[in-house]
Amino acid sequence: MKIDFVAPILTCAETKTLETRLFGGDEAVEWAAMQAAGRALTAALLLDFEEVGGFPADGALLVVAGKGHNGGDALLAAAGVLVRYPSARVDVLLAYGTAALRPLAGRAWRQLLQTFPDRVRAVPLAGLAATYTLVVDGLFGFQFRPPLDAHSVAVLTKINALPVIMRAAVDLPSGLDAADAFRADFTYATGVVKAPLLELSNAGRLRYLDLGFFADGEASVADDLVLTSRVLDDLRQWRDPRSDKRAQGHLFVVSGSRHYPGAAMMTVLAALRSGAGLVTAFVPESLVPAFAAQVPEVIWVGWPETPDGGLALEGRHLLTARLSRTDALVIGPGLGQERETQVLAAEILRELTVPVLLDADALQTEVVTAARSPLVLTPHAGEYRRLAGEQPLRDYAATLRGIVVRKGPVTQICQAGTVYHSLFGGPVLARGGSGDLLAGIIGAQLARTPADPLVAVCRGVAWHGMAAHALARAHGATAVRTTQLLDFLAPVLRL
Repeated sequence: MKIDFVAPILTCAETKTLETRLFGGDEAVEWAAMQAAGRALTAALLLDFEEVGGFPADGALLVVAGKGHNGGDALLAAAGVLVRYPSARVDVLLAYGTAALRPLAGRAWRQLLQTFPDRVRAVPLAGLAATYTLVVDGLFGFQFRPPLDAHSVAVLTKINALPVIMRAAVDLPSGLDAADAFRADFTYATGVVKAPLLELSNAGRLRYLDLGFFADGEASVADDLVLTSRVLDDLRQWRDPRSDKRAQGHLFVVSGSRHYPGAAMMTVLAALRSGAGLVTAFVPESLVPAFAAQVPEVIWVGWPETPDGGLALEGRHLLTARLSRTDALVIGPGLGQERETQVLAAEILRELTVPVLLDADALQTEVVTAARSPLVLTPHAGEYRRLAGEQPLRDYAATLRGIVVRKGPVTQICQAGTVYHSLFGGPVLARGGSGDLLAGIIGAQLARTPADPLVAVCRGVAWHGMAAHALARAHGATAVRTTQLLDFLAPVLRL
């Protein structure tokens, strides 16, 4: 299947081959691509800076330029910052001197200096300022081969010791994972995500700057892919004027217990806020009055409870009688780990033929193996180890009839040997309830397009992550509530 909202993750050798094909040695074409990279880098840097209050009007930026295109990208990005902020200034450390710059990097340097002669200066290593707002690492490109030479070590050691608000790398942190390599807060992959980037602990948060290098559908034949914001394009379109609530999907949610009532509520709220036409929620009967008063849009079905407050086996008929009405089902958030409830979950899965998302307490081997219908599993790292042990993601996913979403700093979605990497999200999601919201968002997409679960899952993961970006940029990553993310689902559809 070919899809048009992904880009391939390439080795460095494959990237070199691609650039040769795209540019063919034509300097004008390469210069246009470098300018596009510079513009995209400017926009991304300033957007990410919003998480800590925005780039200051009189900020000081340091560009560390080596010889090649990464340095050129960084220099053009610096020009974009100066255009946006007339009181900002830029220092440039030409690590190997002006004469070593390759033609396009030299052109970017001359253009920067000529356009902003009073706000740009070249500085030697010993002349760096005491502090900078932002450091952009353009020392080495993807063709770097270790080890670092002594001069590069001296440069990177000095740069890493500077007190700065944000450290950004272009494509890959210079030095890769060497002890003296650049330590980035963010790494911006321009045009192509290079495979080593996903293995580096010093790369910080990862961003993909899509420069349009891949034709529609061309990328989806690779084994490793990165999601782009185009995955939400279908949700940005006009709705069919003849559609009704059932056309938007009917999602069932089986979740909650007296010990964990909030998980069920968050999953249901997320499903409602991400477009589900109908939501029926099966929760412990003692919770229904309060829940129905808070969220009247949902069809709340009270389920008999175990003595400890979980869902009892005797309530199974409540779901069975309604199965013909559902397009997809989410089970697990807040369910608890009582033996009776786990047996119930396995029994439910034996009856279903619609797509089912298993999350949280439903992520148990006996539940997973009971399923007859297509499965979506959404484990975090600990839950993944409980299910798969040390198996690589592709190997474990190959044992299932479905899709595995392994949540983390880079969330990985695996189906049929292909891994889709989502770079959307961030540490703002490192709080209780984030997974419950994700389950509801994906569940709503599954109910909307049950025949295309992979697209539904990719859309849900990316939407959740993009809303997290918007939340952090509006309010920071610390003083927020998990459910505030729901307020940013609508705004990211307008980007």
